[in-house]
Parts: sequence; structure tokens; C-alpha cells
Amino acid sequence: MTTKAGKRAQAKVEYDAFLAVCPSRQLLDRISDKWVVLILCALGGDASGQSGTSHAPKAMRYSELARLLAGVSQKMLTQTLRALERDGLLTRTVTPTVPVTVTYELTDLGLSLHHVARGLRQWAQSHMDQVLSSREEHDAGAS
Repeated sequence: MTTKAGKRAQAKVEYDAFLAVCPSRQLLDRISDKWVVLILCALGGDASGQSGTSHAPKAMRYSELARLLAGVSQKMLTQTLRALERDGLLTRTVTPTVPVTVTYELTDLGLSLHHVARGLRQWAQSHMDQVLSSREEHDAGAS
């Protein structure tokens, strides 16, 4: 009989995101979401919006995240935070104050993903002019 740890070790060897049944595809779906990338960047201390500027990771309250992430709905922010907590990428800490204080903070696992997310955000911001120009050229040729 194989133990759970043994099964996990065997599955790890077999992870291949190109296979339809690979569970890593679900994780790729999650981490490729714009709100996930922005939450990871915010909690990682990159909320200043300045490319190349790196700050220390910090805990943030729900309301801080909601203000920072322009356009995110309350439902989407709540669902995304819960999913990231479930995946072990952030922790949710409830402090019994009046009113109750809830903060979110990256775990070590989340911090390791933050570095990748920060790179994606920086790339998107620094290459947007080129992408917009390419879109205009493509759309002009398509008409």
C-alpha cells in the first residue's frame, strides 16, 4: 500500500502541464489571472507602480487591497483571496479588535511566486506601447 506522501512524490515526477489531466494546469489557470498577479504584487510591496522599485512584502487589509486594485469587485477580490489562501500563497490573519481587523500576507510560497508576478507586471507596463502599436498595425491591415 502506498502512503499519501509516496503518492505525492510519484505524482510530482509525473507533473506535465502539457497533459490534459495534469493538476498543475489548474494552478496555471489560477496564477495567470490578472487579479492574482496584482494581489501578489501588492502584498509583495510593489504597489508603488514604479518599475524596478522593490519594497519589502507587507500585510494589507482587505480595504487597502480593494482601493489599490481599481476595478476589482468585492466578490472577485474575496474569491481570489480565498483561493490564494487555500493554495498556501497567502495567510489571512484575524485580530479581535473592534471592529475586527483582517490582514493578508504572502507566505514563503507566495513570495516565491511574487517574484515571477512582479516580472510579468513590469514587462506588461514597459512593453505596452509596442503592443498597442502592433495592434493598430494589425487592425489597419485587417480592414
